[in-house]
Amino acid sequence: MNGSIDRTTRLLGFAGLLPQAALLAGLATGHDGLGVLHAMAFVYGALIFSFLGGIWWGWAVRRSGGQGALAGLAVAPTLVTILLVGVALHGSLRWALVGLGSGLLLTLLVDRHLVATGEAPAGWMRLRVPLSVGLGALTILTGVV
Repeated sequence: MNGSIDRTTRLLGFAGLLPQAALLAGLATGHDGLGVLHAMAFVYGALIFSFLGGIWWGWAVRRSGGQGALAGLAVAPTLVTILLVGVALHGSLRWALVGLGSGLLLTLLVDRHLVATGEAPAGWMRLRVPLSVGLGALTILTGVV
């Protein structure tokens, strides 16, 4: 793919870090007695994690061959999120947030592969690295705070 990432897309991507940053700021005040901010941080991170899988699914179905491997990876974020919901409900929401943030960081491995195969547009990693590292780190921090 030879398209590049335009300015609007880049700005919207970085704006996607703001909700998690705001939730982390709220948590840093120490006023989350009911756990609502932690839960909101989990839901937001999970939505983005599944969204990334949806992007991969779209690229998988564009392939003329080898769709299955990428389609399998595309459903992994949602399946991992379901497992992490179990961790949150029967263990610890904070550990689920750490797991979710780690998963967000690991998405870079798939993105790097998509760049190597020419399926991702030019500049993809310049967009994905700061977004995945940013959201992954913010999500892990929400679990720690």
